[in-house]
Amino acid sequence: MRPATRWAARFLCDLPLVSCILFFAELARSVPLGINWSLFFGELVSGLTLGSIYALIALGYTMVYGILKLLNFAHGDVYMVGAFIGYFVLHWLGGPLSPAVTGWFAVGVMFAVAMLGCGALGVGIERFAYRRLRDAPRIAPLISALGVSIFLQNTALLLWGPQFRDYDTFDLVGVKSYHIGTNFFISNVQILTISVSIGLTIVLALVVSRTRTGKAMRATSFDRDAAEMMGISIDRVISFTFFIGSALAAAGGVMFGLVFGQIFSLMGFTAGLKGFTAAVVGGIGSIPGAVLGGFLIGLTEAFATGYLPGGSVYANLYVFALLIAMFLIRPSGLLGSPAIQKV
Repeated sequence: MRPATRWAARFLCDLPLVSCILFFAELARSVPLGINWSLFFGELVSGLTLGSIYALIALGYTMVYGILKLLNFAHGDVYMVGAFIGYFVLHWLGGPLSPAVTGWFAVGVMFAVAMLGCGALGVGIERFAYRRLRDAPRIAPLISALGVSIFLQNTALLLWGPQFRDYDTFDLVGVKSYHIGTNFFISNVQILTISVSIGLTIVLALVVSRTRTGKAMRATSFDRDAAEMMGISIDRVISFTFFIGSALAAAGGVMFGLVFGQIFSLMGFTAGLKGFTAAVVGGIGSIPGAVLGGFLIGLTEAFATGYLPGGSVYANLYVFALLIAMFLIRPSGLLGSPAIQKV
């Protein structure tokens, strides 16, 4: 290759990276130099709260991808179904204004029923939409995942309509704010969301690292055929993986309803994309990477809303610009490792 041609090819390859650097540099110039600590800590808490929800969605993506090398794009809609299950359980218990049990007990029941219901839904999706496509070309399960996503969205629209549903968190548990100093404020619902997300992540890490099922999951992820020859039930391991991932997404859906109040039938699409972005940024296939990516995406969205021009309108632009930059700088993600090619 001639030097001029080589230089032109290298320039074209580096052009997207240079464009991303210039994009973020221009954004940095627009950030005000003076620090409003009240705004800063408010966006920090909002980012951690959002990140807790995205982290739970990302865990489902990363677990399924680690086992099957499948991008389950129906996962965001499972999150939406979990939010609606929590809503209907709340009204089955009497509603937020006059629940038959105490408010916090009702929240616990909402989490439990939504996680069990969506876990069962995830197992059903794997059984009927993905199982027969395990050895098919990769485009086949991807198209199947998109089909399941559209099916769940339109079923939700048919059953529950397009209108917003309100959790009425203030009436259910009473929103209380706690403050440290004069600038740091956090509500009891935000504390619950962050704590539950971290707690579920720790439980998942212990299940994967300390139990026989977790060892079977790791073996299946490393070499499915070898694991099957060693007597591991591949079908059972994959079903368990879908159950856990879908249950975590359902917990995220209930959290969203409690924190932001309103849920709707199409809420799963954007949330699913952001959960996938979090999994990729952190390193898809890595559980710590999914959590780190979730918090990073949540903080990016929150600080973009508070500080960057047009942040409340273009927050998604900044989030997906971060995804593009990560693909260009480190395609395997922050905590991911390059895929090993078997020959």
